[in-house]
This record gives sequence, C-alpha cells and structure tokens, in this order.
Amino acid sequence: MTIHWYPGHMHKAQKDMIELLPQVDLLIEILDARIPGSSENPAIARLRGNTPCIKVLSKSDLADPEVTALWQAHFEQQRNVKTFPTRSDQAEGIKSLLGLCRAMLPERDPGKKPIHAMVVGIPNVGKSTLINILAGRTIAKTGNEPAVTKAQQRINLGSGITLFDTPGILWPKVENPAASYRLAATGAIRDTAMDYEDVGYFAAEFLIRHYPDLLRDRYKLDAIPDTEDAFLQLAAVKRGAIAAGGKLNMHKICELLIKEFRSGKLGRISLETPAMIEQEQIGLDQAAAQQASLKAERKQRFKDGTLSVDQQERKERRAEKQATRKPKTR
Repeated sequence: MTIHWYPGHMHKAQKDMIELLPQVDLLIEILDARIPGSSENPAIARLRGNTPCIKVLSKSDLADPEVTALWQAHFEQQRNVKTFPTRSDQAEGIKSLLGLCRAMLPERDPGKKPIHAMVVGIPNVGKSTLINILAGRTIAKTGNEPAVTKAQQRINLGSGITLFDTPGILWPKVENPAASYRLAATGAIRDTAMDYEDVGYFAAEFLIRHYPDLLRDRYKLDAIPDTEDAFLQLAAVKRGAIAAGGKLNMHKICELLIKEFRSGKLGRISLETPAMIEQEQIGLDQAAAQQASLKAERKQRFKDGTLSVDQQERKERRAEKQATRKPKTR
C-alpha cells in the first residue's frame, strides 16, 4: 500500500516551517512510540541540520517498553539528540520536558533571551495534547484523528520558553510499503484514506509473528493459527463479525482489530524495531539502485538504437534517407 495523502495545508505548513527554522533554537519532534522510525518525517531530519532536537516518544504506555528502550538508544547515538518518552495520562511527567529543553541549551540564559522551540511531527501523534499540558491550559485543538491543527501558532509558556506549534506534516509519498501500513494502523492518516481489510491483514500477520500471546488472550483462542486469514476468521467467529447469510464480515473484524490495537486493548505493542527499519531501508536502496540501473540501460539502448528491432529499422531508414539526400545548393 502506498500513501498519497498530502492535503494543501500540509504543503503550506512545510513552507512556513522552513521559513521559521532560522529563528528556532531547539526542535521538539513528536514521534509515535509504537512506530518511531515510520513516524519520523525525513524532511525534518534534512532541514534541522545541527539544531538540537528532543525526540518525544508519545503514547509510550501503548508501546512495548523493551522496544522503546532500543529506539531511545538508537536515537541518542545521533548528535544533539535526546529522547523523552511520554504518556498523556501523566501531566507532571510531561512538564519535566521543559527542564530537558534548558539542559539541551546550557549556554542560554532564558531570563535574558527566551528559548524558541518548534514542535513538529506527523498528524495524530499527540502534539496538541503535549502543548496544552506544558501551557497549563487549552491552547491547541485536540482530537483522536489526524490533521486537527491546520495553522501555525506561537505560545509563550511564561518560563523562558516560547513554543511554535506547527500542523502535522506527512511527506508527499511514503516510499516504504511497510511504513505505509504502520502509519495507517496507528491512525496517522484518516481512515477514509485507507482500506481496513488491507491494513487489518498486515497487522494480523505482524502480530501473529511477534505478539501471538496477546492475540490468544484477547480473542480467547486455544492457539494462534499460522496465517493471518485463518486467525481473522477465528476472531470473526469469536466476536460475531457475521454478515447476512452467515458469511464472515472480514471488514468488520479487521476494523475491530485495528481499533483495539490503537486503544491498547491488545496490550503494549510496537510495530517496528531499529533493526527492522535498517533492513527495510537497505532493501529500498537496493531496489532504487536497480531501477536506476535499468533506466540508464534503457537510455543507452535508445541512444545506440538497440532498444528494439523496430527502432533499429527506423534508425537505419533515417540514415539511408540522409545518405541519399542531395545537398542544398545556394
């Protein structure tokens, strides 16, 4: 599945963010702790340069804690990067993020010159919730769906730190098919832009391999089948996802599976590890190199006139005509 979901306000938001970056001392990038790699906007990584960055791993109470620790170690190997796991039900813990902001810029005296921090991230990762907790009041709109924030706003926290809130930005095309599924599964795109059955089968296949015990307990099964289709059929029977005529309603059970994953009812689950993302990127790079090689080969064949028999014949006829053509005289 390839995501092509790039509303007009996202294009404008990215332009505004680029214009504002020179004024920014610190980036606060909100990532979904269940998919830190897939929810990391590659455009932000390119644009930030050496600007200090705190990667906030939101919804960490829904993610596998062992995998979250792997991601923290992975990110903190990068220069000027710290991580900060959060959960929305612990407001006091989130407020300690301000202390980390100051620690990232020890030379700055907030009393004389405030720290300008930009909050960035993809849709539906909890940016607005975090900002409201830091501000101690409702400033940013929140909602359990992507793209609630549509415009940039500046928020003075009154503690030597000013926040720039930006709309959630996806990139125009997600090249990694697996990342597309993960973004859809966690709710980073609107449900109207995805196919529940498609995403449900992807999620079921992953969960069977990595979290079979959670599936067995949640759906009260004696054992977990080897295939996603077999599991979803059993789950449909257990949950009464039956259409007219007694036919299993696969759309309904897939939608239920995705919603129970999002809410945490299945348990604490992470859909990717740093090693998985690294291997997927190697595969993508190899595929891109192969495509570039084939394209170069086609161009060379066309240049040499060997792309096809027909093209070669047409080239020879053109050469014959040119050879027999009389030179123009003045």
